[in-house]
Amino acid sequence: MDIALWTAAGLLAAAYLFSGAGKILLPKEKVAAYRHGGWADDFRPGSLKAIGALEAAGALGLVLPALLGIAPVLVPLAAIGLMAVMAGAMAVHLRRGEPRLAAGNFVYFALLAFVAWGRLAAEPFTG
Repeated sequence: MDIALWTAAGLLAAAYLFSGAGKILLPKEKVAAYRHGGWADDFRPGSLKAIGALEAAGALGLVLPALLGIAPVLVPLAAIGLMAVMAGAMAVHLRRGEPRLAAGNFVYFALLAFVAWGRLAAEPFTG
């Protein structure tokens, strides 16, 4: 179970770090032009940067506290925070009539729920 949780957290962290960095570093027009990025037109540039910052911070929170042994309880909290981001993403895609993209967000949501549950109940960090 521990290996599955580390694997899921690591893959999610990589995905969210990459996604968040793109939203932070790229101009809104580039984000919107990216594959399936039309949703970005619904947001102001500052809002996109904020979403990117939340994703990047969540990505770091999924692995760094446990790797460093400093407040590893932050790992499931980061997963729960990113679940909230994914719930918002699902709502945006459903409002825009993009159910396939919302389904993709649900996959991330489910993986984050697995990490949160796993680190809170099934295989919490101890020590």
